[in-house]
Amino acid sequence: MTILGIDPGYAIVGWGVLDYQHGQFQVKGYGAITTPAGLSFEKRLEMIYKDMCVVIGKYKPEALSIEKLFFTNNKTTGIDVAQARGVILLAAALSGISVYEYTPPQVKQAVVGYGKAEKKQVMEMTRMLLKLREVPKPDDTADALALAVCHAHCSGSSLQNRILEKYKLLQQ
Repeated sequence: MTILGIDPGYAIVGWGVLDYQHGQFQVKGYGAITTPAGLSFEKRLEMIYKDMCVVIGKYKPEALSIEKLFFTNNKTTGIDVAQARGVILLAAALSGISVYEYTPPQVKQAVVGYGKAEKKQVMEMTRMLLKLREVPKPDDTADALALAVCHAHCSGSSLQNRILEKYKLLQQ
């Protein structure tokens, strides 16, 4: 399964693509989409959408794993990130990619085994699992790879698959 992990933002969108087969990871690529601060917000969203389409077209992922948003103190920033997240989800939907959302504690649990792990622990464990020489920069890229690892670990769970099947049956 090819998984595209996304750490959403409007200044920096971290992305990472992994191939996960038989419990083994292969890193296909990773990086960040960055938008200039002086650019209008609409143009920044356009850049994110177009660059995300390029990443999707190049790697052809089967699943997109993205961080679920939480609004804390700065609601304006949260709304802007939500808009950027929307164009990312649009790119995925138009490409026929299934989208999976994970909260930060879910990512920490899936990657480190502890839902309250520190960010540095998650980054180091991601580096180790993917056999990388160093933690990718910027941090958003490392976070995106952690999201892809999270989905790889969660998607194979028989318990999760049973829950999803039950949920599908309830909706019919």
